[in-house]
Amino acid sequence: MIPPGLRGLIVSIQPEAESVLNTPETVALLARCAVANGAAGVRIEGAARIAAVRRAVAVPIVGLVKRVYVGFGPYITPTEDEVEAVTGAGAQIVAFDATGRTRPHGHDVAALIAAIHGRGALAMADCATGAEARAAAAAGAEIVGTTLCGYTDETRGHALPALDVLREAVASGAFAILEGGVADPEQVRAGFAAGASAVVVGTALTNLDARIRTFAELPARQKSAPENLSPRTV
Repeated sequence: MIPPGLRGLIVSIQPEAESVLNTPETVALLARCAVANGAAGVRIEGAARIAAVRRAVAVPIVGLVKRVYVGFGPYITPTEDEVEAVTGAGAQIVAFDATGRTRPHGHDVAALIAAIHGRGALAMADCATGAEARAAAAAGAEIVGTTLCGYTDETRGHALPALDVLREAVASGAFAILEGGVADPEQVRAGFAAGASAVVVGTALTNLDARIRTFAELPARQKSAPENLSPRTV
């Protein structure tokens, strides 16, 4: 059963790999900040960070492990090994790549959903298209999201946030989440207006490194700009 309090804003807290913020303790602190200010849930990557957040907050955790397997496209909780790590760390919801791409160990979407359910957790299918969302829901995923739209060859360049994919996800009957490219409150409102049960916001809220770089680069660009030519030198 979907946690009754999950409807609303889910904050994704995934600092960049080399960031000073990328420690379990700091991620847990950011999760506490998100919840204190109204977040209904958090999305967390990595077993150590999930475990730290589980100790810090009581809201639902959407957990995942990013692991690249050479020769395979999916890297979000791609096998049963990562499912075990996520659930063992305390996440009630496991996010996984539900695209049609080939996975390691021969697992398909249905097999991963079965593995997640076998560990007593809910399955969140990270999809790129409406067809994938419908297929994942039909295979038993309680939650479907637009997470991977724009990240597959088929959807590269798709406008984000993917409200069209969201509408198909809503039509699947599953708990539908808008995720990916949500950068301001108006887009959050648009997601709920399109039928989303929850909206995930990540970079715009918690990627402090990227936000600081955006501002810090402005003076550098200004210094490198050519001096304005006066009329007398033209």
